[in-house]
Parts: sequence; C-alpha cells; structure tokens
Amino acid sequence: MYHSLIDNSGPPNQAVINEGSDDEMVCTGYRQSLGGSLLYYFLSVMTAGGIILVMHWMPHWKVKLKMIQTTLDRAEVVLLQDQYKQTTVEEVNNMVIEKTHLDSGDKAVQHSNERNVNNLDMPLPKVKVTRYFDHQHVRYLWNSKEDIFSKLRGYDEGKKCEDFHSTFLGLSAIEQSYVRNLYGSNTITIEVKSYWQLFIREVVNPFYIFQSMSILLWMLDDYYYYAGCIVLISLVSISVALYETKQQSQKLHDMAGLAMGKITVCRNNQVYEEIFTSELVPGDVIVIPAYGCTMFCDAVLTAGNCIVNESMLTGESVPVTKTPLSCQSPDEVYSSDEHKRYTLFSGTKVIQTRYYGGEKVTAVVIRTGFSTAKGELMRAILFPKPTDFKFYQDSIRFILILTAVASVGMAYTLALMLHKGEPAETIILRTLDIITIVVPPALPAAMTVGIVYAQSRLKKQGIFCISPPRINMCGKLNLICFDKTGTLTEDGMDLWGIVPLQGKRFLPVNQHPSELPRGPFLAAMATCHSLTHIEGQVSGDPLDLKMFESTNWTLEEHGSDATKFDSIMPTVVKPCTKDTYYESPEEKLPYEIGVVRQFVFTSGLQRMSVITRTLGNNNMDLYCKGAPEKIISLCKMDSVPDDFHEVLHRYTQQGFRLIAVAWKALDSKLSWHQAQKISRNKVESDLLFLGLLIMQNTLKQETTPVILKLKDAQIRTVMITGDNILTALSVARECGMVQPKDSVILVDAQGPEADKPAQIEWQQDNSTADQTTEEDSDVSSCYHSATVSLLMPSDKPNFHFAVSGKSFSILKQHFPDLIPKICTRGTIFARMSPDQKGQLVENFQELGYTVGMCGDGANDCGALKTAHAGISLSEAEASVASPFTSNTPNIECVLTVIREGRAALVTSFGVFRYMAGYSMIQFTSVLILYTIGANLGDFQFLYIDLAITTTVAVLMGYTQAYPNLVRQRPKGSLVSASNIFSISVNICLVIAFQLMAFFYLYQQPWFKPVTGDALDHPVCWESTIVFCVSSFQYIILSVIFSKGPPFRKAIWTNGMFLFAVLLLTAFTAMLLLHPFHFLEDFFKLKHIKDENIQFKLMILMIVFGHFLVAFIFEDFVVDSKYMKRCFKSIRRKKQSKSLYKLLDHEIASDSSWPPIGVVTMATNSVQTDDHCHI
Repeated sequence: MYHSLIDNSGPPNQAVINEGSDDEMVCTGYRQSLGGSLLYYFLSVMTAGGIILVMHWMPHWKVKLKMIQTTLDRAEVVLLQDQYKQTTVEEVNNMVIEKTHLDSGDKAVQHSNERNVNNLDMPLPKVKVTRYFDHQHVRYLWNSKEDIFSKLRGYDEGKKCEDFHSTFLGLSAIEQSYVRNLYGSNTITIEVKSYWQLFIREVVNPFYIFQSMSILLWMLDDYYYYAGCIVLISLVSISVALYETKQQSQKLHDMAGLAMGKITVCRNNQVYEEIFTSELVPGDVIVIPAYGCTMFCDAVLTAGNCIVNESMLTGESVPVTKTPLSCQSPDEVYSSDEHKRYTLFSGTKVIQTRYYGGEKVTAVVIRTGFSTAKGELMRAILFPKPTDFKFYQDSIRFILILTAVASVGMAYTLALMLHKGEPAETIILRTLDIITIVVPPALPAAMTVGIVYAQSRLKKQGIFCISPPRINMCGKLNLICFDKTGTLTEDGMDLWGIVPLQGKRFLPVNQHPSELPRGPFLAAMATCHSLTHIEGQVSGDPLDLKMFESTNWTLEEHGSDATKFDSIMPTVVKPCTKDTYYESPEEKLPYEIGVVRQFVFTSGLQRMSVITRTLGNNNMDLYCKGAPEKIISLCKMDSVPDDFHEVLHRYTQQGFRLIAVAWKALDSKLSWHQAQKISRNKVESDLLFLGLLIMQNTLKQETTPVILKLKDAQIRTVMITGDNILTALSVARECGMVQPKDSVILVDAQGPEADKPAQIEWQQDNSTADQTTEEDSDVSSCYHSATVSLLMPSDKPNFHFAVSGKSFSILKQHFPDLIPKICTRGTIFARMSPDQKGQLVENFQELGYTVGMCGDGANDCGALKTAHAGISLSEAEASVASPFTSNTPNIECVLTVIREGRAALVTSFGVFRYMAGYSMIQFTSVLILYTIGANLGDFQFLYIDLAITTTVAVLMGYTQAYPNLVRQRPKGSLVSASNIFSISVNICLVIAFQLMAFFYLYQQPWFKPVTGDALDHPVCWESTIVFCVSSFQYIILSVIFSKGPPFRKAIWTNGMFLFAVLLLTAFTAMLLLHPFHFLEDFFKLKHIKDENIQFKLMILMIVFGHFLVAFIFEDFVVDSKYMKRCFKSIRRKKQSKSLYKLLDHEIASDSSWPPIGVVTMATNSVQTDDHCHI
C-alpha cells in the first residue's frame, strides 16, 4: 500500500512507502541532468572544492543540484525523508535474474507473476530485471503494478499456517540460487572501518573543518605556538575518538557475527544436503542438529521439539520449549508475534532437539540476514531513533546568534581597518579572526563534557548507556512507566496455595498440594507445564517449576520404561512415594501419566494445555491452565461455582496472581497419532473447572521507597503490565503509586455488537490497600508489606484510571477523543501487549510528557525504544536497543539516571553559558585593542584559551550529581527568558568592568598611550591590563556558572575544579602584581613599576567588584522567586504548552467527569456525550 503525493496517470515522482509504520518515508525519484551536473562542476571549480565539502555534509542538496525529479520507475537515485525529517540518498540498481524453470505447484502463485516478487510468495521466472535500492540494510523492490518501491519481506507475512506443512517442502539448488539473488547472503555483517577511513570521515566533520580553517588563519597571522598547541590537542582528540569508535564498531561486529558453519537442508526431492549457513534463503527447509546450535536465521518449527535458550531476546535464562506449528483453522495466518512459541529466532541457542519416532527435527526458514530478530536488533542499534530535545535545537540557534554578533564585529573591524589604511592582508586576517573568537572551535566539544562525566559515573554504578545524548533528556523526565513482574515485583513467584472444588463449591485454601487426593487437580499440576530435563536438572518456567515441585512428583523423559504405553511418550510424571506409586495393591500397576502432546502457552490465548494418558486408562485426558477469565470461557458453566467472580476479586484485590485449572476426558477413540494432529480449538472446549492456583509475587524491597521518592519529586509513575488488572491495582496501592485515600476508576470498554455500539462503563473501585475481610486477614498479613504505612495521603481528593489492554484497544478505535484524558489520569494499564505498551508511551509523549520506561523483558523492548529514556533491567542482547541497561535488577537505577541526567543537563547549560561568555569576553578585549591599534600576544591567547578556558570548562562537569531528587526540574531551553537575561547581563558586566579598568589606566599620570601600529608588537600597557582583567573574568564566569544544589553538589566538593580555580587566580594575580621578568617576556607584558602598586590593587578591586556583582546577580536575582514571577509576567503565558497540564486542569475543574456509574456510548465509531445510567 502507498499514498501517491502526485496525482497523475503514470507512475508518480514521489510516494509514501511503509505508510503507517515506524519506517514511513517519502520517496522521491531523481535522474541525472546535464545542466545540473555542469553547474555542480562549475561551482566546484569556483569554490576550490568548497561546494564538494558542503555537498558531502548535505547529500540531498547535491541530488537537487545535479539532478531533476523523475518518475519512480525511471529514477536513478531516490531521496528518502523519514518522519523525523532526516533525509538520505540511495542509488537505484538493476538486478538481473536468469530465467529458470521453477514450478511452485500452485496455480494461484503462478498467476500472480511480479506481485509474488514483492509479496514474497515463490519468485517467478518471468521477471528478468528488477529495480531495487537498499536502505539501512533493508531491500526495496519496484512493484510495477502499484508503481511503488515495496519492502522485501520475509516468508512469514501473509502465509497460512498450513502452508508451512503442505507447500514448503524444500528448494532445489536452482531455486535457492534465484531466491538468494533477491535476498542476499544470510549474514549480519557490520563493517569495521580501518583507522584511515575513520580518520578521513572525522576530519571532514564541520567542526574539524572549521578548526582547520582557524588554525590556518592563526598561522598566517604568526600565532604559531597557539596554532601548534591546537593542532596537537586536536590530534590527541581525534586519536582518542578513532580508538573508541573502532572499539565500539568491533564490539558491535562481534555481537552481530554468527560463527559460519554448515547446516543440512532438504531439497524438494527429499534429498538432504549440507550447505554453509550463509547460503540459506527464505523457503529453505533445514534440519536442526540433535545436540543443538545457535540459530542463524528465523525459522518456523514444522517437526519435532526444541529446547531453546532465548536469553538473547528476553534476558531470561529459563529454557523454552518450542513445538511444531499447529493449524487451528484452515484460514489461520502465521504471525511471528502470535506464534513465537513455534518459531526459532536468530541468535537464540537451541540446547537440544527431540523427535520421537526417529525422524528429523525440521524448520522452514522465514527470514535471513538483517530481517531476522537479531538483524532487527542490530539495525535498531545502528540506526537509533533521533533524539528530539529542545536543548540541542536551542544550541544551534544560539550559535547562529553568536555568528550574527561576529558579523557585527567583523563589520566594525573592517570599517576600522579601512579607516586606518591597513594593508589588505591585515584587514582580511583581522576580520576573519573575529569569527574564530566569537564562535570558539571548542564549543561543540565543551558542550559534551557534562554528558561524558555523567556516562562515566553511571558506568561505575552499573548502568551502561549506548546513547549519550539521552542522558541530558533524563534531566527532564516527568513520567516514568514501570513494568510489574520482575521490575516492581520479584521475578519468580511462589505457590501460596490452591483452592480446589467440591461439587460447585470452593474449598478452603490448601497450602500443601502434595496432600491432595489422587485426581484431576493433582494430575493437572503434575502434567500441565513445559518443564524438561537439561543436564540432569528439571528446568523451565519458574511458575511451572514451583507448581510441579509442590506436588512432590518426579519427571522422566523418554526412557525404556516409557514403552509400557501404546506409543513412545516424551515425558512421564509419577509420584515419588511408595504408598502412592501403585494404582492398586493387587495389580501392582504403577500410577504414571505420560504427556502425549503439549499446546504451549501464548500471550494471545493466555493459556496452555496438555494431552495426557494415564497408564492403564483407555482414554486420554486434557488439562488446561491459564488466565481465569480465559479458562472460564472454555468451561461448562454448570461446573463453575456461583461465587467464582467474588472469590477471584477477593484474591486479586490482595495482589495475588490467580491461575485457573480445568480438565476433560477425551474420547477413547482418539489415537496417539490423531492427538498429534488434532486442532487445539477442538480439544480446548467443554472443560470442567477444577479450581485455582494462588501465586504470590512480592514487591522488591527497593520498589516502595523509589516510588515514594519519585512522587515526592512530582514525577508521575505509571504501571504497564501484562498481569490481571486487580492484581496490578493491588501492587500499585502497596508500592505507593496509588495512595490509600486515592480512588480508582476502572474503565471497562466493550466493543460494538450487532444491536449496540461500543460503550464504556465507568466503575469505581472502592478498595484500599488495607481493606480485607476477616476471612482473608491471614492472607493479607502474609502478603502486605509494612512499607504501606509510609504512604503519604494526598492533600486533595485524587483519582486514577485503571485500564485493561482490551479496553485500551477499544478506546483507541472507538473513543479516540478520550484517549488523552484517560492517559492524563491513567495509572494502571493491565493485560497490555508489547505493541500496546509502545503505543501507550507514544500517547504520553503526544501529551507533552518526557517519558522514561523501566522494564526487564523482551515484552518491554518496544516501549523501551520508544520512550525518551528506556532503562532495561535485563542483560539480554535485546536490551542493548534500550538506551540504558542496569546491572542491578531493581528500580533504584531510575533515581540514579534522573539525578545524573539533571546534573549533566545543568552542566551542559553552565558550560554553554560559560563558552558564550568566554567568546564575548575575548570579543570585547579584541575590539577594544583593535580600536587603539593593539592586540593580545600569542602566548596571552594560549594562556586564556588553554590554561584557563579549557581547564575550567573540562573540570566544571566533574561536580557530582546532588544525592536528593527535588521537585524542581532544570530548564530545558537555552533561549528561555531567565537564560537570556543571565547571559545578557553578565556580558554587559564583562564589558563594563573591562572598560572601567581600561579607562582607569588612561587616568594614570605615568601612562602613555600606544603610538603607531602595535598589532604586530603587542607589548603595551593597554594589552597588559586588558589581558589581566579578562583573565580574571574567565575565572569569574566559570565560578558563577558552576551551579550547585539542587541538581549538583556544591562547587567545593569538586576538588579538581576548586584547585584549578585557586591556582589560576593566584597565577593571574601574580602576573598583575609582581610578574617575574621571564614571565613578562614570555607573555609580552608591559612592565608596571612597583611604585604603582596602588594602581595594581585598584585593578584587583575592580576585578573583585565584578565577581561580587556577578555572584549576587546570579544567585540572588536570576534564581529568585521574584524574578521567576517577572519572567512569567513578561511572557504573559496564558496557558501551558504541555497538553497534559491543560487536560489535568480541565478534568479537575469538571466535577461531572468521569461519569461514574454511567455508560458512555459510541456512535459510528466516534465517542459521543450520550450517557446511559446503570
């Protein structure tokens, strides 16, 4: 699908590809133009190659200059613009495909010709030449039917599940070669550039080009020492940058690379052949080695079982059992998300395979190379989402302002030099020198100082950052989303007890399941799981493991004893005590249950089940467990207790996770082979409800204190979980997200039905964290943490929305206008799918929040990447796509990241303001001296720029983050009124006190003004005094712009910075009061006699006066509450720019909303105000 931007009868010049996805791009076609090419070459000659450099930085300009737009089918290059307004240029190539004789055996496939190339059915021989381009390791092919370039997709899209068993029987060598021509080799290769290539790329960076031009200018102006030092520093900086870039590239290369080996593939004539893994293509049928391997592609399992370690994706080292893809209905379409329990993903490790009957374990390759799960991960790292942060946008604007100031200075210098009749060479050098003074070459590097130090401190605390610019964004976080299980609560769960049935009545809680009488409930607990033996240990899902261990049964896998059944059984479970081992004393028949087939748990179905057979029985049984609401929908209603929902509500309200168990006896005619083929839907119906498992998932001890600190700092907290909504609500109350006196409103949305539209029911949950019945007092005392008493009640009534994933989906579709309000007050989002988590984070961002996300599993990866600051508690490779990864598996890292982000942001502001002030000090000094025909000396510039400015700018960021999180947040804009006011006034103070010292010099009776041209001979009293006073001013600005609390520690805690300031102050004072003769000669200072000590002391008093005025102004004027009110009144800010603040105010002022106890109806999929009381 695409949307053409140009409406004409032929192919368009421009179209949108990947419409509606994160990869949406505007694609524009261009072809060569003779006139444009000639103009480009002419400009290249006229600018001495300057235009080539500019076009290297802006390749899209080069395309627009050299080429003209054309239809996409004739394009030689395409210009791609993504949704972040980033543009890239890709060359369109032709792929020549030799004609082959392929026979797919599918008439529908043969009929579709070119469509098949783009939609990835079996490619066909009629296509001889295909046009394509590659973008970010994704290939796009020309689709002549739709006149658009379409993404080359894997064999996992649009395929029916049954096709993997009936259609994919293996490719011939010729077919495989043909498909490989389309898809390329099955490799994930990340180029590691040589040092020379990296050096060339680095030196053509605009920053280094500007610096190179500045160095050339200084050398022409005879500033050899200064230029030499800058060259040396630049070389060291480049060397360090090249080494770090090379190391990072090598690590990424090693992470992406998979050891090349050989794999057995099945040809379409059932002949097996070994080929290199790099030669695999989608459609190949591969044989998984019996003793496992590391997967090198994404493949759908079609025969046999695999035990897989997916820690690379999920961060959980618990092995997962993968089973063959089953077909629930003829029209069921495969989805890698919904059918992931049947899919082997690239980069995961197959520990062992199992097939009973001596056949091979096979899988169909669906994705290769960068299209695989691991390839997508590497692409996410290589091409991250750009950071849209106001600070960086403002910094560019500020540099442009400095450039405008420089233009004024250049114009003044030009007029002054012409008036004095200076030679043309001198005029050019002096005029151009102004730009290097006002826009210092070191400015971009200096701005990263705070980030570099913060990244280093985070690393020492076990928090690793792969996207340093996001550290500054963490300073503005005002909403943190948390996953529940494994993040707020402990990862594992304990079986607290079981609630079995007797008739249609729940029995009391049983905390000793092993004492249950022999029957379906005990058998379900012993068999309905995915546990397996690995290296002699029973391994699998922790929940399954706890459940099975509570039975005191044993688990055995395919041994000689299993032959006592009609067919070989994969898994056998049996009691381990002698008195329960035999079915009856007379027959001495062991009581053993064999698991015939396993239907794995999927998040979409929210259940798992097994088909079993008990030794000696004529029929098989089905046991099923899962989410209570799902299991009940599969049960016969006459087996469900009348008080089911009441009991469910009571336990979930207390924070327990409940799992329902059901069972039914299968038809005795069902054979073992039929059981392997039967549809899941056919057996998972008309079940008999058996009871409930009560799982306890306790809070981590660090959770509540962290949540309370975030709330105290007025940082909003939200829970996004896949668990039950009442369980999530209980955890939210216990950890402090929802305080005891706060009310919770359950938003229950129902989709449209035949006779009525979609609707929302607003239900108030009146439970509190400490409300329990007498019957449950023991349960509550066992579960609730003592930290609940620490919760601080709100001063005003407050309410929170609790929304389920199902309701969230209906709201987005039928009530889109309500989504902003729901998100503004929503705190608990339960039963959320991975995609919904990412969508919710985007909704928060649209409201104006700066969002952080903290999670621990693969289910959180989408939200972690979408958030402004994603913090992963998992060490899985999938978490690498998250900007931050913590070694410590609790949420304390969130506080650390926010504190360091605030410190880094304040440091970046301080350094930027200092560098702006530094340039204006030097700008003032130079213009004053130019006016009288003088200038600073080479070593004077060197002392100012290196000894003072570079030292203090680097050490300013060494101040550590403030240990406490405060309500106030640092400013995020450089062009805010307070910032502009601060910089402007400080610049005025610099000019005023510099001129004061300069004019005071002119009042001295011993003073003689400079005569003639002193530009080349800077030894004069004017330059000496300006140099000394300005040197003090650089130090003064570094101190007043080094802000301490509440975001950083006090300045005196930064020992290195304090030492540098004191040392530089003392040395500069010595240069003024009593310089040694060799220092006077070295710095080109004009000697001031000792008898003029009063003048020297007065200059010191002027400097001290500047410090005192600047300190008082910065600390007691700029940061005062009075000035903040003044700034607000100046801006006349009538309403907040943040949408969430407006909505929150609107909700607070509307007493009739939300309409509790009312049903909100939707008409024509649009929310209306029609309400119906219930």
